[in-house]
Amino acid sequence: MVDRGASALSLPDDWPAHPDPILALNRMGTFDWDLDNGVFHMDAQAHEVFDLRPDEYDGNPATLAVRVPPPEGYRLDGLVSQAMKDGSENYGTYFRIRCRDGTMRWTHTQGYIRRDETGRPRRIVGIVRVATEELAELEQRHEQAANDEARRQQTSVVQLTTAALAHARTIQDVIDVLKDTHGLTHLGATSLVMGLVEAGRIRLVAEGPSGSFVPGTLITRIDEPYPMSEVVRTLSPRFIESPEEFADSYPILWPHITDLHITSAAYMPLIAQARPIGAIGLLYNDRRGFTADERNVLVALGSSIAQSLQRAMFYEQEKDLASGLQQAMLPRTIPSVPGADVAVRYRSASLGRDIGGDWYDLIPLPGGRVGAVIGDVQGHDTHAAAVMGQLRIVLRAYAAEGHTPATVMARASVFLHELDTDRFATCLYAEADLSTGVVQVVRAGHIDPLLREPGGACRRVSVEGGLPLGLSAEFGQLEYPVGTIELDSDHTLLLCTDGLVEQPGTDLDDGMQTLTALIATGPKDVRDLADRLIDVAEERGGDDDVALLLLRRRVLDAPQPGGRLQQHVAPGDPEALTAARHMIRAAVRSWGAADRADEIELVADELITNALMHTEGSAVVTLRVLAGSERRLRVEVEDSSSALPRRREAGESGVSGRGLLLVDLLTDVWGVEARGGGKAVWCEFVVPERP
Repeated sequence: MVDRGASALSLPDDWPAHPDPILALNRMGTFDWDLDNGVFHMDAQAHEVFDLRPDEYDGNPATLAVRVPPPEGYRLDGLVSQAMKDGSENYGTYFRIRCRDGTMRWTHTQGYIRRDETGRPRRIVGIVRVATEELAELEQRHEQAANDEARRQQTSVVQLTTAALAHARTIQDVIDVLKDTHGLTHLGATSLVMGLVEAGRIRLVAEGPSGSFVPGTLITRIDEPYPMSEVVRTLSPRFIESPEEFADSYPILWPHITDLHITSAAYMPLIAQARPIGAIGLLYNDRRGFTADERNVLVALGSSIAQSLQRAMFYEQEKDLASGLQQAMLPRTIPSVPGADVAVRYRSASLGRDIGGDWYDLIPLPGGRVGAVIGDVQGHDTHAAAVMGQLRIVLRAYAAEGHTPATVMARASVFLHELDTDRFATCLYAEADLSTGVVQVVRAGHIDPLLREPGGACRRVSVEGGLPLGLSAEFGQLEYPVGTIELDSDHTLLLCTDGLVEQPGTDLDDGMQTLTALIATGPKDVRDLADRLIDVAEERGGDDDVALLLLRRRVLDAPQPGGRLQQHVAPGDPEALTAARHMIRAAVRSWGAADRADEIELVADELITNALMHTEGSAVVTLRVLAGSERRLRVEVEDSSSALPRRREAGESGVSGRGLLLVDLLTDVWGVEARGGGKAVWCEFVVPERP
């Protein structure tokens, strides 16, 4: 049409090159372009489309430049030239002309290229028509489509934010979701402020951009002239559409936030169950005003936030209640133990009121002894915590009564079985004599203890165990084997629940190996080591609670007099007899009586054997150090028979009858005492004072 280069036209890519005939207007003309002669013929209707009188047009395409602006002409010429070069049969496009009165008019042209037998273009025939109303309708359609897309995006923001809020457990989680996910940035807000209604006041929990806190707004009254107070008071949203409106409406607040360059803001009340629980404000610095759709989206978002916030508040209240109950069940303080450093830690993995039954306890006992307890009641609820509290109390009571570790565990199992509950519990009870370092361990379905040496090496101590508490009583298997551990100077004993050991995707043995490696490389101080272990558990997370107890023996501060050990030996239990002998050897050596170790062990073995052979029950062996004018080691063997032992002559070929004779020859003094329904045979050995 016009011999100029190509130019661009800002039109949507999907606007049709071939318009819908229904949209075509009556003002349409035709043209016939003779390419060989360069003559561009137009009919009268085409003249009207270009707003030209017949005397103003001479058939030369260049004359049309008076109506076609240069950029449009460049683009048209480029389009036609390209169509002729690439062999196209037709072309079509929209372009603008400048009318006689100076206004711009959208026009559409469509041409058909006629070629000779060689493919050379010879003629172009086509149409031109006015397209202003057509494009206006298309533009309206695209504007509507754009609005629909914006509405879909805003709805998507609400849906995505609501989905993210569904996983928020705490109030801080709600704030983090709004700040860090699909919320603020997709809504175009720069930052948010949020407050919670508490006792007739509003407490600020999210203050907006860093460093933007306004003094005096941390806690405000609902009747104060602030936007959050207003929306809580009126239960209606407040949309501030300009800085001027902000300054006029809230003159007290505005001077403090002018540096934030806020151009508009939206404040919504957070309403749950028909009452305001807080308010949220979205601050913008690149827009003014809100459309009706935007306001609806923000109100919907505020409703979603309110529901999530209420769930978070209920969760935190329940968690505080459950944690308070659980903490009340645990010891408030751990007593100071002469001769030992002790550290305890507890980590709750509770979800709302779902708390666990893990516990620890440290029980001071007579004679420089101490009982250490670690346990875990089945389940994660308040009932588990209640059972844990009762079980902790009875274990402490049985230990304080002076029962042997096996008896303590057996009686606790009976108690739990008779309690009105279907829960069982795993437990480990360790009774340590800090003067000798001998530790007697009883395990009821619990994981083994760990022992760390002064050099850092750590190992798992395998202890034969019985059934968990409650189950052993139900199945009548109350005989708990007793293991013995020698705790030398600076040795550390670790008791823990399985929450510290178990990891997703690994078995118990792998978890124990990981824990031993962690302890071996940990700090020497038990408090620092306990902190490290609980930090690791916190980082790892998990759905189980963690309780741990660390006890490190310090020989220099250990009590010297009054040492006492006790071992239960059941009839027909050779392992218990072996454990008793081991306890005796360890105690004699630790108490500085190595010179008489063989004599003491031989006499004790004879007394235990007599008790098992001549009675129908078990024997309880007790060793203690007696301080006085001279230091003595006392051995007592108690049984359930009231018949007193008597000395007999064995004869030359007799295999028995020499027991009491042996006791009489090797001990410094011995005797028999009545003990309720039974008796105790005792003997004493004078041993040198410890260096």
